[in-house]
Amino acid sequence: MIAGDEGAFKQIYFLYSERLYGNLIKLVKSEQVAQEVLQDVFMKIWDHRHSIDLDKSFRSYLFRIAENAVYDLYRKASRDKALLRQLIAKSATQYSHIEEAIFSKEQEHFLQHAIASLPPQRKRVFELCKIEGKSYEEVSRILGISVATISDHIVKANRFLKKYGTKNKELIVPLFVIIACLSNK
Repeated sequence: MIAGDEGAFKQIYFLYSERLYGNLIKLVKSEQVAQEVLQDVFMKIWDHRHSIDLDKSFRSYLFRIAENAVYDLYRKASRDKALLRQLIAKSATQYSHIEEAIFSKEQEHFLQHAIASLPPQRKRVFELCKIEGKSYEEVSRILGISVATISDHIVKANRFLKKYGTKNKELIVPLFVIIACLSNK
């Protein structure tokens, strides 16, 4: 796998993913979040395959990465909630009702434009999961694709939307507020 052998990577995935997924569900108490963390863990393994120490336990390494990913997730959620509370508090004191309505329409237009820029399948998955609030399993049945593929689409859609927001700096705060609100669904 260190040399980039995808077959070896798949074997590792099938060997460890089920146990790791079960462990993640215990830690995060959500199948969807566990799927996303599982995907992130294996993406990190693949991205850092050249720095894996073969003299040490791979299982321990893998579970440590997963544990750290969960800690990072909770830290990020805490920061996001604090930022969202701060943004809501500031916007409540700074805007009148008319300005809030205009701002909301701008956010909605911006989000629609950003989502419209996604590839068709990813856009459909994102809309079903994040806007309509369907579970990964429901979307999997509707679209006839695996839950892992759904998770992959959501991870990539979120990354794209964040990059999209950084390219449109004047709208980055509304985008992060929207993504934070959608992520809490």
